[in-house]
Amino acid sequence: MSKVDSANKVKVATVSDLSVGIGQRVNVEGEEIALFKQKDGTIRALQNSCPHKGGPLSEGIVSGEHVFCPLHDWKISMKDGMVQAPDVGCVKKYNVEVIEEAVYIVMDK
Repeated sequence: MSKVDSANKVKVATVSDLSVGIGQRVNVEGEEIALFKQKDGTIRALQNSCPHKGGPLSEGIVSGEHVFCPLHDWKISMKDGMVQAPDVGCVKKYNVEVIEEAVYIVMDK
């Protein structure tokens, strides 16, 4: 499903594919990414691997702007990918664009 266009944007879903508060895993150019649709309609994308033990964040519990790793409950901000204290670390955050209901992830080149 993922094909990079000339602007490094990859279509990964449509808005209607995503449920509020439930993560969805997608693969783009060998990178596993977790997509999240929030109550306000904002769509966030993070690396789908907790920096602690590699837990799949797409299977985590969403609360507000945070996702909790399903393995050890690490709290990670979906705004910037930062792990919240007292734990430390971060995950890669991807920029998301929505164009006519299509959800794109902007890949770094």
